[in-house]
Amino acid sequence: MSRYLTTAHSIVEPSPAAKRVAAGLVIFYAVVTMIPLFWIFITGFKTPPDSISYPPKIVFEPSLEGYCNLFTTRTRQTKEYIAELGAPAHVCDRITRSRDMVIAGPSNYMPRFVNSLVIAFGSTFCAVFLGVLAAYGFSRFRVPLKDDLLFFILSTRMMPPIAVAIPIFLMFRTLGLSDTHLGMILLYTAVNVSLAVWLLKGFIDEIPREYEEAAMVDGYTRLQAFRKVVLPQAATGIAATAIFCLIFAWNEYAFAVLLTSGEAQTAPPFIPTIIGEGGMDWPAVGGGTTLFLIPILVFTILLRKHLLRGITFGAVRK
Repeated sequence: MSRYLTTAHSIVEPSPAAKRVAAGLVIFYAVVTMIPLFWIFITGFKTPPDSISYPPKIVFEPSLEGYCNLFTTRTRQTKEYIAELGAPAHVCDRITRSRDMVIAGPSNYMPRFVNSLVIAFGSTFCAVFLGVLAAYGFSRFRVPLKDDLLFFILSTRMMPPIAVAIPIFLMFRTLGLSDTHLGMILLYTAVNVSLAVWLLKGFIDEIPREYEEAAMVDGYTRLQAFRKVVLPQAATGIAATAIFCLIFAWNEYAFAVLLTSGEAQTAPPFIPTIIGEGGMDWPAVGGGTTLFLIPILVFTILLRKHLLRGITFGAVRK
């Protein structure tokens, strides 16, 4: 018996060489996947000529022109008019005047960025809230046609957005939800709730029913047992589900292009429309994309421990 356990252990345990190879592959994969992000980041600090130079420049003189163009709108003026304005007030003013232009006002990037924050986090909260309640009901109670209902909920994620784009557009126009924050929050919630239900049901299934039964024996109601026993145990699953829902809502492009144009337009459809003189302003696009990545990156880093535990939750049964 001991020989069998030793043999089994030697088969499962990888050798030091295998560990080094695996670590090398992981590092290589991480470097390859980070190259586009690195290129976007450095593009934000290039000048427009450097951003489209061939061959591409890796060594260049950094400039804030891309970020200045991202946050401002500019108009071309004569040198005589610019000379009458006096000294530049700040670095963006100086850079703009060096291009024979003046700052006419702020751009629409920040309002679009705020729209992304409101819609993405609002829909994530609603989807996770509804998903927790639905998953708890499916996990703990006898629901007629449970399997059919769960499959129907999941099937809503199988359709590509273009398949339902026109009906949703007509429905939103009739209800007055086009180009509104409420309409986009409701839409993203409806899309994400299926993912939330399926993920959270698996987490709640792993929580022993005996914990709730013991709490109710002590005098807790079903709602109190759910709030004080189930929710703390499912915190890792809720955090992991929130990250996945937020990533979808934060990056969604198709519905945002179709259903928004001004008041509720998010950053993804706005960034590709940043136009400079003579074509696309790639430094501004790079700067806008870099800033757009920060909130989702910070949110994921803050919940990374919960995400790791949530993904592996239930993988090892005691």
